[in-house]
Amino acid sequence: MTTAITLLNLVPQEKQTAILNGVMSLLDKLLAIHRLDNLYREHHLTGLNKEAFARALLDALNVTTDGTDVLQQKIPRDGPLVIASNHPFGGIEGVILAYVVGQVRPDLKVLANQGLALFTELKDYFIFTNPLSERDPKNAPSLRESLRHVKQGGALLIFPAGRVSYYQADKKRISEHQWNRIVASLVTRTGAQYLALFVSGENSPLFYRLGRVYYRLRMLMLPRELLNKRDTSIKISAATCVPANAFAANTNDIELTALQRIQSYAQDPNWRHAWPASNVAALQPLISQVPGSVINTELAQLDENQTLLSYRNLDVYYAYYEQIPQTVKEIARLRELVFRQHDEGSGNPLDTDDFDKTYTHLFIVERDLGRIIGAYRMGQSDRLLANASLGIDPFYLSAMFNFSADFINRQAPCLEMGRSFLIPEYQNSFQGLLLLWRGIGRFVCQFPQYRTLYGTVSLSKLYDPRSVSLIEHALVTPTRSATARTQLGFSVSPEIADFAKQYPLEKHLTSLLAGIESDGKDIPILLKHYQKLSAKFHCLGIDSNFNHTPGLLLSVELAKAPEKLGRLYLGDGWETYKCHQESQ
Repeated sequence: MTTAITLLNLVPQEKQTAILNGVMSLLDKLLAIHRLDNLYREHHLTGLNKEAFARALLDALNVTTDGTDVLQQKIPRDGPLVIASNHPFGGIEGVILAYVVGQVRPDLKVLANQGLALFTELKDYFIFTNPLSERDPKNAPSLRESLRHVKQGGALLIFPAGRVSYYQADKKRISEHQWNRIVASLVTRTGAQYLALFVSGENSPLFYRLGRVYYRLRMLMLPRELLNKRDTSIKISAATCVPANAFAANTNDIELTALQRIQSYAQDPNWRHAWPASNVAALQPLISQVPGSVINTELAQLDENQTLLSYRNLDVYYAYYEQIPQTVKEIARLRELVFRQHDEGSGNPLDTDDFDKTYTHLFIVERDLGRIIGAYRMGQSDRLLANASLGIDPFYLSAMFNFSADFINRQAPCLEMGRSFLIPEYQNSFQGLLLLWRGIGRFVCQFPQYRTLYGTVSLSKLYDPRSVSLIEHALVTPTRSATARTQLGFSVSPEIADFAKQYPLEKHLTSLLAGIESDGKDIPILLKHYQKLSAKFHCLGIDSNFNHTPGLLLSVELAKAPEKLGRLYLGDGWETYKCHQESQ
């Protein structure tokens, strides 16, 4: 500045005023302060109450919004609530969100940086802080006020980055700054629900260029960027509210804040994908139920050792098609009934194929009624390979995955598991799944040469594709021995990929899915079960022959299962089964 003044003194006095006026005119044009003042005066914005001002400002700029109806539907009407959003523009999104959220939650407060103080009419919304200095002791009163407000059941909106999104050279993209830990602290300390928002859009190229020269220039440019939003439509995307107890326990505030940041990015419309249209032309009526008496007649002809276990009125069997053709027909009818509930049905009167004739059927029957309540289809690899016709692959999953010669189904006897189901009455009970797995345990005790199970967990198309992508990214360790014939083809957001390099994504799947799925559902129960068995996840593929259903290929080494689960499923045969492995 001293050099500039010295040079100015060399200019004749009569020209200095002109130069200063020119500089001020240039600054005014660059910063748009005069234009903003004119906007206030022309539209009589000064002195309005906060709701009227917000509406009048948006009308004056002719700014429309998209997604506000959905956002308002997702806002809890009462109770402690922390709402966090990205900060792409630096001004107008604060006005929009305060107005939209405030219509549902009149108790709303906004923890904001001093930059938004230029809207004096909105001061009743704001609790001001200095996010550029996270440890600034001057922030303490505002943070205490925020905590008190949420603890008392209030709603709080935060822009935790504390600054406008900017170009980050290491990422080679415009991105949010790391978020202030206050967002995680508030959720943890108050038990509040957490609602992540994502506002789409960017500022002008000049804004980012000047910001790369000197970061504080971004703050000076905010009035100009506000006016640049004239005649635009701004899209807001809202997550589903995540309860505080959905976040993984024993997560520190730094990791939790990073997680909550990517929950905002998970709502980015650019990271959206639609499932292919159903390839089922029409749902044909199911075949008639096979009478229980017919099923019981077939079961009575089985060898005694094919009854794997009994529990109260339920019996678990294994059998082959040639032994129980009518029972297999009923299993196929029920498979179609259940799969249709998850948008996975074939549309045919029953779900069957030629593999029903070569695979082993493990199923549960209500003894008195002869009613099937659940089943698994198992491929005994040694049996299938021994009976396979020349040049024909005997494995069902070969249509979905490329298996190399060193994959487990070519190396040693193993069981290919698939087509599992439980009828609706048993789907919310652990009893049905437990009996199926105890049946598998009794089967391998009879045939201890089967050391490994492999198969797919179906990830229903009732899941958002983002959830399936997250599950794939979190769980799969790619291998050359098994690859998908049809891949998902939908990667995670770059911000989520960066998070996963630093923190275990698997640990946070529950809370991530809770924010994506409209009904708050978690990963499938069967998938959780395989995780407990220390499953290896090889790849994720799309079953083009099964209505484009995504499936996660996995394998489990049974003898290496946790001791507690091994004893639960194999019972008294657990120790003998493990010893069989040691003798190989």
